[in-house]
Amino acid sequence: MLCRDGVYYFVRRIPVDMQQHYDKCRLYFSLRTQSKARAVRAAQSITQRLDDYWMGVRLQKLDIPKLSVIPDWSDRADNAPLLSDAVEFYLELKGHGRSKTFFRGANRAKEYVVQVLGDRLISAYSSSDAGKFRDWLLDKGLTVVSTKRVFATIKSIINLTISEHGLSCSNNFSRTFMPDRDDVKQRKPIPIDQIKKVQQRCYELDDEPRWLLALISDTGLRLSEAVGLAVSDIKLDASTPHIIVQPQPWRSLKTKSSHRKVPLVGASLWAAKKVIHNSNTPFAFPRYNDGELANANSASATLNKWIKPLVSEGCVVHSFRHSMRDRLRAVECPKEIIDQIGGWSSSDVGERYGEGFSLDNIDKWLIKIIKS
Repeated sequence: MLCRDGVYYFVRRIPVDMQQHYDKCRLYFSLRTQSKARAVRAAQSITQRLDDYWMGVRLQKLDIPKLSVIPDWSDRADNAPLLSDAVEFYLELKGHGRSKTFFRGANRAKEYVVQVLGDRLISAYSSSDAGKFRDWLLDKGLTVVSTKRVFATIKSIINLTISEHGLSCSNNFSRTFMPDRDDVKQRKPIPIDQIKKVQQRCYELDDEPRWLLALISDTGLRLSEAVGLAVSDIKLDASTPHIIVQPQPWRSLKTKSSHRKVPLVGASLWAAKKVIHNSNTPFAFPRYNDGELANANSASATLNKWIKPLVSEGCVVHSFRHSMRDRLRAVECPKEIIDQIGGWSSSDVGERYGEGFSLDNIDKWLIKIIKS
């Protein structure tokens, strides 16, 4: 029995041999009372009726002349649910009032596990399975921080399920070793010759993931900023073609200074034209944006894997942003303009006043780095 917002709910796991008659592994519904005494009486009555019903179903399957003892599975680890059922249980118990990001995170973590290890009983995942899963996430391009976040979600799901159902199995995702390194420090700028090589491959493949990467390469946008663009944020008909980075219902911005306009030049202008020409939704990159949440993690995993053989070791998609700063410094662009292009926060109080530099002024510096 569970109390949520003052209302009592009946919660009971369906026995393994009865689960074939249901589409879930447990029963969960409101008892429609705020009185604990009434809830207890109702729960006892429902429990007895369920026990009688399930016994009747079992008896129908028995060969009476060869009647044997019905085993009790309740104290066995095999009584554990599938991971997918555990996630559903976790979200129903802990999802009340939580954001869509919470649900997305839990479901994404589950999908990762299922993709690598399969949808198995939570008791069936071994420590070596967890290690294999960690290695897959890191090879996929996730940082150690992101990998730890996925593991934290899976651990929470399994721990809650074990606790609530009184299972005897252990959580083998809870002891997995994680590399002690700072991925952010390992991000390196991408040399200009490699940037040109990546851009050329984008022109050749000419698809949505490559448009996304090309757009980032000559604007210095964060991946989340680019993934969350609406088609209406792309202004090709303006005197200076540009994009507007602004908050959207499906994607917030990191800082106030992230809200900005960035001119389109080089590969970024090519990518923006491709997006507009092929647009049939309000979203610039619909593969990674369903209107509820811009999924930068999915884009990051795909693009990091793709660029890996094209760039130096340690370089990732975010490295294009580091490179943009270096490229602007190389043409002696003023620091204030560099900060405005990248949406970097400035420590100079005076720079926080006014509307900033004009698009024409910013454009000439971006053109310089394209020609250099």
